[in-house]
Amino acid sequence: MAIMITTSPIPMITMMMFLMIISPSTCTPPEDPIHCSNSSAAANNTNCTITNSYGAFPDRSTCRASSATYPTTEEELVAAVAEGTRARRKMKVATRFSHSIPKLVCPDGDDGLLISTKFLNRVLAVDKEVMTVTVESGVTLRQLIETAAEAGMALPYAPYWWGLTVGGMLGTGAHGSSLWGEGSAVHDYVAEVTVVSPGTAADGYVKVRRLTEGDGELNAAKVSLGVLGVIYKVTFKLQPLFKRSLNYVKKDDKDLGDEVVTFGSKHEFADLSWFPSQGKAIYRIDDRVPSNTSGNGKYDFIPFRSTLSFALAVLRSAEETQESTKDANGKCLSGKLRTSALHSAGFGLTNNGLTFSGYPVTGYHNRLQASGTCLDSPNDGLTTACPWDSRIKGEFFHQTTFSINLSVVKDFIHDVQSLVAMDPKSLCVLDQYNGILMRYVAPSSAYLGKQENGLDFDLTYYRSKDPTSPRMFEDVLEEIEQMAVFKYGALPHWGKNRNVAFDGAMKKYRHGKEFLKVKEKYDPLGLFSSEWTDQVLGLKSGLMIVRDGCGLEGLCVCSEDRHCAPSKGYFCRPGKVYKDARVCSNRSVNWD
Repeated sequence: MAIMITTSPIPMITMMMFLMIISPSTCTPPEDPIHCSNSSAAANNTNCTITNSYGAFPDRSTCRASSATYPTTEEELVAAVAEGTRARRKMKVATRFSHSIPKLVCPDGDDGLLISTKFLNRVLAVDKEVMTVTVESGVTLRQLIETAAEAGMALPYAPYWWGLTVGGMLGTGAHGSSLWGEGSAVHDYVAEVTVVSPGTAADGYVKVRRLTEGDGELNAAKVSLGVLGVIYKVTFKLQPLFKRSLNYVKKDDKDLGDEVVTFGSKHEFADLSWFPSQGKAIYRIDDRVPSNTSGNGKYDFIPFRSTLSFALAVLRSAEETQESTKDANGKCLSGKLRTSALHSAGFGLTNNGLTFSGYPVTGYHNRLQASGTCLDSPNDGLTTACPWDSRIKGEFFHQTTFSINLSVVKDFIHDVQSLVAMDPKSLCVLDQYNGILMRYVAPSSAYLGKQENGLDFDLTYYRSKDPTSPRMFEDVLEEIEQMAVFKYGALPHWGKNRNVAFDGAMKKYRHGKEFLKVKEKYDPLGLFSSEWTDQVLGLKSGLMIVRDGCGLEGLCVCSEDRHCAPSKGYFCRPGKVYKDARVCSNRSVNWD
């Protein structure tokens, strides 16, 4: 049903922002990403499809499998892998919520087997003396944080979103923000991993490997991309639970390039949100404090809360109208309203778990490090939902996420600022998605982990339901993407991005060849690989999908006008700052 906006759109957007902030805590939890013809949590699910929580992969492909299984024990998992290997079926691991954007979970062909870790969600051991916790890979980040806190311990760094599983985080290299300690990646606090992978007939068609610290193969499993088999069990090294004090400070972005180089070394949990079209950046000043410091703060990030479906539909309709009418002024104004509303509400921080009275917010680490209350039950019939739930008319977006070495990040930021100076309103399209999130990352022991101290840039932006429809300022975002990947040698986030960001990625990892050797050892038949993962790993060509309109969703870098949308006035043109870029641009439109 279409949503009609009958009042002035800007007051309506302001009202919707208010509704987002006060939305009730109950919510419809996300649906299972696997759908089968006789869908149930039984072993005989057949004729299945799988997608991510956003309802679409970057190339809009439908990923099929002939069956899916939901093991509940290690024995059932081992039996599933053994049977799949014996039959030489392609296999892929599916997680509870499936929040990766690329199609890492897609098996080749129609005879594939999906192995869900949904019910492999138990905490197996907690050792307070050696400060470790051992869990199954289907345990969510929220479970891991809560389990550690109950035992007086903490996982020091983590992503900000609860709805990730342990296996998913290790599969994609998920991270928080810090240059301190071992760095911000979850996998760098892993002490032991159990991997279930294909075996020979003599092995019973399955091999269970226990990898511990000092074992080079653990460095492959830490960021596995799901191609080594099924990560079943993980042991984390933890720290004593501690308190943090958090303050957000807004500044002009004039000196941002200089400041980001040193800001991460000054504050343990530093990050930044950058709004280039506003010329502003919000600095997160966040550090440990003594445990006797008063405060019981909590972070319930507003964009991760359950939100009224009606409010989400109105916001999406307004966004679609702005896109269709090329309303740059509307984009900028609604973006400013959103960022102002979030800033005024403390982004969802509370000083006592109930109200926000100002900075600093001090509290225990487990209450501040991540959130995601839109995952909470009970089911309310989709009256409220996570903002991106594909079953409602809500957010639908792409994410371009990459890490740039600190040694060159200043130059990259200056290039982006130069680009925005040519089109001052061009990056208002990011403001409605909280700007550019910038998180610090450190070198990792993982073969496919970060290589140097760097800054991770997370750009989230509108995506049309019609893949042939170009976006506002399509060319600016594409130039930033290509500038980062090709000019500055950025590393991709494995769980986000479009195909362009993965082009040539494996050449950037010093230990990429070692990873491929482990992959060959664990799965010589490639049963846990797919054509797409082989393309990403540089084992096959064809990652760039060249066809009409391929540049619009990052399936290719355009080289001909037909790769854009010439019938809609978008043609393949060089970049404005990075001249080697080739972007889909409508130069004739006056964006002012």
